Amino acid sequence: MAGYEYVTPEQLAGFDKYKYSAVDSNPLSLYVMHPFWNTVVKIFPTWLAPNLITFSGFLLLVFNFFLMAYFDPDFYASAPDREHVPNRVWIMVGLLNFVAYTLDGVDGKQARRTNSSTPLGELFDHGLDSWACMFFVVTVYSTFGRGSNGVSVFVLYLLLWVVLFSFILSHWEKYNTGILFLPWGYDISQVTISVVYIVTAIVGVEAWYAPFLFNFLYRDLFTAMIIGCALTVTVPMSLINFYKAYKSNTLKHRSMYEIMLPFFSPALLFILCMIWIFMSPSDILEVHPRLFYFMVGTAFANISCQLIVCQMSSTRCQPLNWMLLPLALVIFVVISGVAPLWENHLLYLLTALITLAHIHYGVGVVSQLSKHFNIRPFSLKKPSTD
Repeated sequence: MAGYEYVTPEQLAGFDKYKYSAVDSNPLSLYVMHPFWNTVVKIFPTWLAPNLITFSGFLLLVFNFFLMAYFDPDFYASAPDREHVPNRVWIMVGLLNFVAYTLDGVDGKQARRTNSSTPLGELFDHGLDSWACMFFVVTVYSTFGRGSNGVSVFVLYLLLWVVLFSFILSHWEKYNTGILFLPWGYDISQVTISVVYIVTAIVGVEAWYAPFLFNFLYRDLFTAMIIGCALTVTVPMSLINFYKAYKSNTLKHRSMYEIMLPFFSPALLFILCMIWIFMSPSDILEVHPRLFYFMVGTAFANISCQLIVCQMSSTRCQPLNWMLLPLALVIFVVISGVAPLWENHLLYLLTALITLAHIHYGVGVVSQLSKHFNIRPFSLKKPSTD
């Protein structure tokens, strides 16, 4: 298993033919962030590998996630009469979130600047982005939490899925059109989240208790922005882009089954987890919300990474991800009453299995593609040919 090769020979051949094709039409990105990133990237030395920039940004999001888990483990820290997260922590999280966003924006520019662009770089970037979705959504949840003035853990679970669906939708587009249309919501959300963290440090979490407009609370604005962005921007633009490809006869897949294949595993992941939530003997989402979100986000990231490999190599997407099997087994054991007292332990065990398997997959794919392209993932120096 240690030397298992996840990328097939057919996919490796597809990577050899791959050409990057993306469209970014977001005004915030085009007129504000790109000029900013063009300036920032000049700070980095030309010997610095773009993948190292990508990975550093991702690690900052992971750090924010666990930092907030320490100060707000159960999402009650922002509730009235509770010990709140210190203001200095909000400032740190806000700055690190913006730095992570900036690093994610300059890694591609560093690759072009050093003439080191490879398919591995794009796969590494988008693969980490698929996992990052969970980290920044769950971290920002602590600004409102689940107290009397907050958002329930189930609503946050649904909002997490809105973000995850928006991510998979952009890669579904590319799987069918061959072009990655960068979603507008990402840039808007990252700038907004960073500002919210800093504002929270200045005015305190109590400021979010007050109505924003009439009886419309800030938590309602938070929910409405996520759902509204998906329904009014992300989904319509994706459908329009897909329709344009259909009308121009440039779709890569023709049958409805092949077109919808990328949605099968994410949909099944959502359905299985909903069954677990509603039929859980111990109300698992209420008891371990952070761990449950982490498990879902990690399984989703693995599904997304396998889709990205298929789309970049122009190979067929597999309908089912193997991680759904242990998930289904755990759910069956839990709801059948075979081991009702072991539900919490099974969630920990399942999360550990999925996390280790996803890391193994990521390391394996990066190692395999690095060897195939004769490059080092975190260095611009060529491997020794001795």
